[in-house]
Amino acid sequence: MTSEANTAPEQKGDLGTKAATAGGILGALAMTSCCILPLVLFSIGATGAWIGQLGALYQYKWLFFAFAGVSLAYGFWKVYRSVPQTCADGSCERPVNRRFMKGALWTATLVVALSLAFPYIAPPLLGY
Repeated sequence: MTSEANTAPEQKGDLGTKAATAGGILGALAMTSCCILPLVLFSIGATGAWIGQLGALYQYKWLFFAFAGVSLAYGFWKVYRSVPQTCADGSCERPVNRRFMKGALWTATLVVALSLAFPYIAPPLLGY
């Protein structure tokens, strides 16, 4: 019974890190849905009337940004903070692959920053 009490906070911490990273990635993808995603889909040959409907999500850009920002901030906090190892009985859970999580969080941060800057850098780049 004591070993379950000792590992429960670590499992929650690992789950929190994974959830924050997944939330940051989903928020980054949601931010691209109005501007960058239709351009990328059209560039690779995906067509259809549904791509034009993605532009309607532009009005929710700041909600997506808030979700992505909170998820990324929490994810960075969980990944970069020092975690004390408290497993005296040897029943420690395997730690989260922090290298992968850091890469995913930095990639999602880059996508969010690109999504925020896209309306300002697109006209000179695309020539309109």
